Amino acid sequence: MTVINPNQPPAPVTAPPKKGQLLSSEFMARLDQLDLMSRKLLAGKMKGERRSKRRGQSVEFADYRNYVVGDDLRFIDWNIYARLERLFLKLFLEEEDLSLYILVDVSKSCDYGTPNKAFYLKQVAAALGYVGLVNYNRVHLLAVADGVVTESGALRGRTKVNQMIGFLDKLKPEGPSHFTAACKRFALQYRNKGVCLVLSDFFVKEGFENGLRYIAGGKYDLFGVQVLSPQEIDPDLQGDLKLRDMEDDDMAEVSITQPLIKKYKENLNAYCLSLKDYLTRRGGTYLFTSTAVPFDTLVLNYLRERGLLG
Repeated sequence: MTVINPNQPPAPVTAPPKKGQLLSSEFMARLDQLDLMSRKLLAGKMKGERRSKRRGQSVEFADYRNYVVGDDLRFIDWNIYARLERLFLKLFLEEEDLSLYILVDVSKSCDYGTPNKAFYLKQVAAALGYVGLVNYNRVHLLAVADGVVTESGALRGRTKVNQMIGFLDKLKPEGPSHFTAACKRFALQYRNKGVCLVLSDFFVKEGFENGLRYIAGGKYDLFGVQVLSPQEIDPDLQGDLKLRDMEDDDMAEVSITQPLIKKYKENLNAYCLSLKDYLTRRGGTYLFTSTAVPFDTLVLNYLRERGLLG
């Protein structure tokens, strides 16, 4: 299991963005050097070789063929015609489309912790969405809580960066998490192969298994990034407390003791391990992090190590 140590987080690799800003200009310049990697499309190829065998209209020349009536006259090589008095059509390699699907958890449980989980999730989504856009991939952002709450639609190209960031900026964590309904809706609506990134705390009362079953082991390169706050990983609580569930207002009266804290940590670790095991057995990739780890370090270091970026 790839776990980022929350107790000794690495220093940020770039200057942090201003308060409330998802991405700094310096960090975006670093992201310009990266591209998304997809095992299902690359099929063993090196970075930069994501091209299909179809003949299209990209800038990279591939071959010639004889002109036939009805072909586009713009692709006739007139230099060859001047020499041979025969019409030949220029063919080009066509880039294979890569779709990036980012599911961002905006349920109420994410509005917690210092640093705040919801803002951290949006920062990671913005960084990866930016990489997708500047490399002319199709980027789809979906906010999930009580099903799919809202979605960006297909975005493509650097000119959509501000629209993408604006979409994420407006997301507010609220309501319960109905993870299964959200994953089912996504899987039925988006059928093209691509990279699917789920950003969540994965605190789902109904369990994560039924939801992930719709998107794991199929047409997506699936990455599950579980983000928790330091206060959830190592709670500093004691005494008799009345605890309220942030999503459905369920109440529980508990006496916090050291043995109970120890049991909580054991259960949390077991839960995270079960999520990791579920994903990896179905060909997915799991990453756990604390919001104490600078998000740019998560993106530039750990997500590259796990093969999402190259």
